[in-house]
Amino acid sequence: MSFSQDVDDEYEKLIRRMNPPRVVIDNDSCKNATVIRVDSANEYGILLEVVQILTDLNLTITKAYISSDGGWFMDVFNVTDQDGNKVTDEVVLDYIQKSLGPEACFSSSMRTVGVIPSTDSTVIELTGCDRPGLLSELTAVLTHLKCSVLNAEVWTHNTRAAAVMQVTDDSTGCAISDPERLSRIKNLLRNVLKGSNTPREAKTVVSQGEVHTDRRLHQMMFEDRDYEHRVVDDDSSIQDERQRPDVCVDNWLDKDYSVVTVRCKDRPKLLFDTVCTLTDMQYVVFHGSVDTDGTEAYQEYYVRHIDGSPVKSEAEKQRVIQCLEAAIKRRVSEGLKLELCTTDRVGLLSNVTRIFRENSLTVTRAEVKTKGGKALNTFYVSDASGYSIDAKTLDSIRQTIGQTILKVKNNPEEQQQRQKSPSQESPTRFLFGGLFKSKSFVNFGLVRSYS
Repeated sequence: MSFSQDVDDEYEKLIRRMNPPRVVIDNDSCKNATVIRVDSANEYGILLEVVQILTDLNLTITKAYISSDGGWFMDVFNVTDQDGNKVTDEVVLDYIQKSLGPEACFSSSMRTVGVIPSTDSTVIELTGCDRPGLLSELTAVLTHLKCSVLNAEVWTHNTRAAAVMQVTDDSTGCAISDPERLSRIKNLLRNVLKGSNTPREAKTVVSQGEVHTDRRLHQMMFEDRDYEHRVVDDDSSIQDERQRPDVCVDNWLDKDYSVVTVRCKDRPKLLFDTVCTLTDMQYVVFHGSVDTDGTEAYQEYYVRHIDGSPVKSEAEKQRVIQCLEAAIKRRVSEGLKLELCTTDRVGLLSNVTRIFRENSLTVTRAEVKTKGGKALNTFYVSDASGYSIDAKTLDSIRQTIGQTILKVKNNPEEQQQRQKSPSQESPTRFLFGGLFKSKSFVNFGLVRSYS
């Protein structure tokens, strides 16, 4: 078996040397976007890797055409920068050429684009039951254990929460390597994640290495089965149904394809989320098209399972639909967006999230970054009781933390109005058609619920 694998590897390397990847970046043929064409010998997972590279550069993919039949991968992407303009930055264009062109070294394993190796820090992965104040309690534990959070991302969906945190030792600024200390960190964090009234398991994993945060969060929530539907017995279920993505799966028996179609509200990284999920579920995209029309996104994929078969049963079909719906909704930015920018210091994240908790706010998603001694954090928060956030409460929080430190990126009244007026659906169109402070925080004590 080992000999056979070696032969296969050498054959793939030969094919790649004979047919190196080719990238063409065109800023002339399309009026509103930069066109990127990628040709390469086909390998399982290559579509995700290409989309991941473009997404990690914060580029928006407005259209895409995908084809990978006959052992050859051919894709066309229309992309823009975050402002909706063509990509003209020479540094970015050069990075795309090097990452996707002949110098690239694609691998079907988890590629980590733009991710700092974690040999100088410790990566903590957490999954458990979501509840108001959870992030506050987790960060309080880490502060108590003398851990500094360098970077973190937290997602919540269907009463479940997942987080990937990059931490260092307060005193040394390096990774935490002592086995006993790591074990204590894992146990205390797991106690916080368990919750009080749920049979679902809480998990904590500590490692040192490289990790692509978004992809790991998808994998963690998929393994945690967050896609399983839960019973909702209040009025929020009506709103959930209005925002629910429209996902369909049908078999094209003549060609042994399953046709997966997605229609939902457009947002950044949507294509990455759907392709990531299909790949992690071991489906191969042979053909596909992606288009955006205003605020709506349309995606169509012709797929087979990695074993060559289309979707085999109604149960498998429903599982694909549920998993894609979950992947789309995990990153949806529910709640009020707050941005915090200030000098980083020990316990900052714990204190800020505690203030949210004491004012009955719950964090639905969070992105935590430190750069050059600065904390650049984004929080999506909502009222723990399900009501819109009171303006006086918000003003009080900003006065406590600092008006210039914590900024509101969308207005609570506007948010409430949008919730009352759901967007109208557009008719589905598919390109392939039928073919295929300034106050101090020193007065705030630690949360003790983990003890």
